[in-house]
Amino acid sequence: MSKASHIIVNIARQQLYCLDNQDNLLSEYPVSTSSFGTGNQNGSFKTPLGEHSIAQKIGDGCAINEVFIGRQAQGVLDDLRAANIDLPDDIITSRILWLKGQQPGVNQGKDIDSYQRYIYIHGTPDEEKIGTPASHGCVRMRNKDVIELFDLVGEGCRVLIQE
Repeated sequence: MSKASHIIVNIARQQLYCLDNQDNLLSEYPVSTSSFGTGNQNGSFKTPLGEHSIAQKIGDGCAINEVFIGRQAQGVLDDLRAANIDLPDDIITSRILWLKGQQPGVNQGKDIDSYQRYIYIHGTPDEEKIGTPASHGCVRMRNKDVIELFDLVGEGCRVLIQE
């Protein structure tokens, strides 16, 4: 499959579109953005709008449902739950695409920086909520979908988050 040149996240539709450099649609996926709406303020738990890029890809080769805490692989979710490991409320699974804002004063800079806010595109164990706003600011995807997207994009890929 061709590598993607850019991604569009449409918040109203709760959809992510992956496109090549000729704007041909490579794939589309349902997503879940913030249940708090859109916004860029640190601590708001809102999904930031505007132009971003993928700053880092985390989780290459990890198992589906691998849990990440502090961007470090911890083990597969079912195994961690069976071992009664204490997990965060917002569990990040399978892959992480860490976003960096590209617009100073919009999603880059003091108190509004998407990268410093740890805004990701990532997998979730709450797949039943995909398609509705339910995240804490990130763009959540089904685990199989985020693994597929991870393989389509490279670091530096443009990401536009729009209402």
